[in-house]
Amino acid sequence: MNRQRAGKRGRNRQNKQRRDQMISHPPSINGYEVRHNTRLRFTSNAAITGSVITFQNLLDTILVATTAIAVYDLFATVKVRAVEVWSVPALGTASTVSVLFDGATAGSIGDQKLHTDTSMGIEPAHVRAVPQKMSLAANYQISAAAAAFFLTCPSGSVVDVELSFIGAYDVPKLAQNASVGASIGATLLRGLDGLAIAATQLPPVYAVGSI
Repeated sequence: MNRQRAGKRGRNRQNKQRRDQMISHPPSINGYEVRHNTRLRFTSNAAITGSVITFQNLLDTILVATTAIAVYDLFATVKVRAVEVWSVPALGTASTVSVLFDGATAGSIGDQKLHTDTSMGIEPAHVRAVPQKMSLAANYQISAAAAAFFLTCPSGSVVDVELSFIGAYDVPKLAQNASVGASIGATLLRGLDGLAIAATQLPPVYAVGSI
């Protein structure tokens, strides 16, 4: 039995060597782009009611500065894997959170599903919304004003977005809003609504490196 196994291993090595010798050129590379999967966390400092979060907003969450005021998207395309929201109600009140994939722009249309939860107790209202796999909102999208999803949540809510990014060796996309006093070459975070830290209603929880 051991001789049979040894013989089989020897034949496998010989076959692999023959296959390697048959390759007339280096193997193809199926993907040279930079990919990044992450969960970003934000908090709301005001009540958010049906606010649209665009694909441009999502790509503007991670930026790189070329001057003190010019910041560019680090990635070229983005895909929404999930949106998760928590909100704790004040005693004696109700708290409602919702996420709606209701984009109507051709090429990025959502599944029209409303994900919502209301809490009247000590447990937070909570939704985890995932766009349907075959909907266009679940696909990779470039920076554009098309809606990725609509968000409703009270002040003090925690909002997580699970995103997949792809970089491109191409002309970088300038962020829709300029920065103030950015450090050249630094990688920076911005609010979920695409606004700078001084103006955003959905700032990132990681304050260091935010603009």
